Amino acid sequence: MRMTTIAFVGLGHMGAPMAANLAGAGHRVLGFDLVAELRDAARDRGVEIADSAEQATREADIVITMLPAGKHVLAVYGSAAAPGLLSEAKPGTLFLDCSTISVEESRQAADAVREAGHRALDAPVSGGVVGAEQATLAFMVGGEQGDFSEALPLLEVMGKRIVHCGSSGLGQAAKVCNNMILGISQIAVAEAFVLGEQLGLSHEALYDVAANASGQCWALTTNCPVPGPVPTSPANRDYQPGFSGALMAKDLGLARHAIETTGMQAALGLHAERIYAAYAEGDGATTDFSGIINVIREGAEEPGA
Repeated sequence: MRMTTIAFVGLGHMGAPMAANLAGAGHRVLGFDLVAELRDAARDRGVEIADSAEQATREADIVITMLPAGKHVLAVYGSAAAPGLLSEAKPGTLFLDCSTISVEESRQAADAVREAGHRALDAPVSGGVVGAEQATLAFMVGGEQGDFSEALPLLEVMGKRIVHCGSSGLGQAAKVCNNMILGISQIAVAEAFVLGEQLGLSHEALYDVAANASGQCWALTTNCPVPGPVPTSPANRDYQPGFSGALMAKDLGLARHAIETTGMQAALGLHAERIYAAYAEGDGATTDFSGIINVIREGAEEPGA
């Protein structure tokens, strides 16, 4: 693999280990984040820290962004009124956005990239901080096939499962659909365990049945919401994330927006969004999203009540 100069903008919980994995693979990674502590932590992991995102972009063959929301991506890319990274990049630079944002914002960003004479891919990720640390992320990619092929060796440094989903915005579409499934199924698994508790069924017995029957799913066999059956699940660490309730609420908010935009009927997706929005208003914001079982348990009636 040839050495690539990469500007990596956004060095938070996900961005820092992703950038470190690229640097560890022999690429020159010029990282930047607005938060000084994050810059220092990334430097300790082998990432070269630039004075600004603009400086990193001027030297880069590819610009990767991992930012909290679509408004941040659009702002850092810039516009005619407020120039940003697009005006600093070399002609034809590949912009790879790994943030999780709405399909509309992703397509808006891709249009801006192309209008500025560059190339664009959206590549949101699944796998959480553990996946970022261990380079086992799943990438869902939208954009031109040629650009996808160029980015693929870099994506393979950071992840294990990379799927080209189609044109710009369809990586985000795949992410929002996947996480709607996940949010709904995590609630269903939690409700089943609480119902089992009410009926006197042990956690191990329910797990042994469901994990080997038609109830099998990731929310059960990897992210089991009770301690014991899956020793590596967040339930065994007092629901330390993992994938926080705030992030699940954000992703289900994007799903709700997509549902409303398309006009489809999605009762379970909308209900899951309301449940996680309420969960993220309290302590659930900073605990794993599987901790939703505690909310469900608190609302369960005592047997015979």
